[in-house]
Order: sequence, then structure tokens, then C-alpha cells
Amino acid sequence: MSGVSIEFERISAEYPGAQRRAIENIDLHVEPGAFITLVGPSGCGKSTLLRTINRLVPISGGRILFDGTDSTTLDAVTMRRSIGYAIQATGLFSHLDVAHNVGVVPSLLGWDRERIRARVDEVLTLVRLDPVRYRNRRPSELSGGEAQRVGVARALAGYPRALLMDEPFGALDAIVRRALQRELLEIVRSAGTTTILVTHDVNESLHLADRIVVMREGRIEQTGTPLDILAHPASPYVADLFADDEAIAQLRARARGA
Repeated sequence: MSGVSIEFERISAEYPGAQRRAIENIDLHVEPGAFITLVGPSGCGKSTLLRTINRLVPISGGRILFDGTDSTTLDAVTMRRSIGYAIQATGLFSHLDVAHNVGVVPSLLGWDRERIRARVDEVLTLVRLDPVRYRNRRPSELSGGEAQRVGVARALAGYPRALLMDEPFGALDAIVRRALQRELLEIVRSAGTTTILVTHDVNESLHLADRIVVMREGRIEQTGTPLDILAHPASPYVADLFADDEAIAQLRARARGA
């Protein structure tokens, strides 16, 4: 199943009692199968923008289109079951074993038991967890990296056309995080899944994204490929955000020489 196109047309959203809108007048087109990262400091609106896609945050203006169809015309429950969602805290159900956690969406979609079992084993294998060893474990028996892998497997289990990820690797150590990033990239590229990932880690954004969306105070400051962002920052804010540590300095030099 190919990825879905997602179009934001002048999207705004606000929280009761807030002094300003969380996001305002966002225009953004995400191509089918693209890997987009939303990057910026805490409070810039990136998580809010992500959660408007699956309607966990209602919009107060504008519209979101999936393959040209206004998302508000779609049944919310059906729509959410077609979208994978993974967060930093994993959200695993503590009373269910790994197999039942991963099989939640396929079960809600009405798949038969054998199809669910086969898909659970398939996605556990995709995230480098041996189904024989892990399918009967409880979340309390998993390390942080293992739990995050199960969270990603669950998000992928129903063959989603879009995958939304909110700081999915933020709590993990650098070695585990890098391994999961590589595996995620391989999985979504081979499946053609449209992926939008929220991160405050600019190195993660540069490593994963086809296109980076830099946000500031509820608005988009700049969009572009990683090399575009490094070579031609649109403002001092963007330049400061992608500061010159050694790895980024090397990428910037390559970008400007391209």
C-alpha cells in the first residue's frame, strides 16, 4: 500500500486560555511516501501540528486533505486506524503481552487470528525482535529500546499509509537511538509509508528527513531538504538552531560545495 499525500491549508489550532494560537496559518504539502521531520524548540507547535493530522487536536481554521479529501469528512475512528502513531512513552498496554499490543489495530480492523499472528511476527522481525523470544513478554520485561521497538511495530502493524511519530527515540541512549533510526528509515522507505516525525534533535532531523520543516512560535520558519537548510538558512533563528557542532559543520561544508 502506497503512502498518502497530506495537505495542510492555512491550519490553525489553539488551546483554551492560551495567550496565542499553538499553530497559525500553516501551509504545507507532504508528498506520498515522503519522510518529513518537524523540528524546533519546545512550545513551537510541532507536536500540535502532528496531532491535528489524526484529529487528536481539533483545528480552529483551515483544513487537512488526505489524497485531496477533507479529513473532517472521514470517520475519525476509521481514519485513525489507517494511521500509525508512535510516541516517546510508547503507550504500551501493561496488561497485554507484546503480541497483543502489536496486534491491537489489526484486531480492531477485524483480521482473523492467523493473519494477526503472522503480521505480528512480521513486524517484530522488521524491528529486529525475535518473535519467539518476545511475543509473550509483558512491557515490564522489556528494556527501553525494546519497548520502543514494540511501539514502532504496533504503529506499523495495520499497514498504515501514514506514520506519525512524536519524539519516538528521545529517551534512548545514542547507540540504540541510531540503530532504531536506521531500521525505521529502511522500513518506511521499503513500504512507501508517508512519515512525519517530531524531534528537537537537529542531527536526527538531518539524518532521517527528505524534507525538514523548521517551526517557530506556531509558524513555519523554513522548509527544505537537509542540504538546503544547512546551506541556505532562511533566518538567524534557523542558522542558530542548526548550530555548528562538528558533524553539522561537515554537512554544511558539503552542502555549500554542492
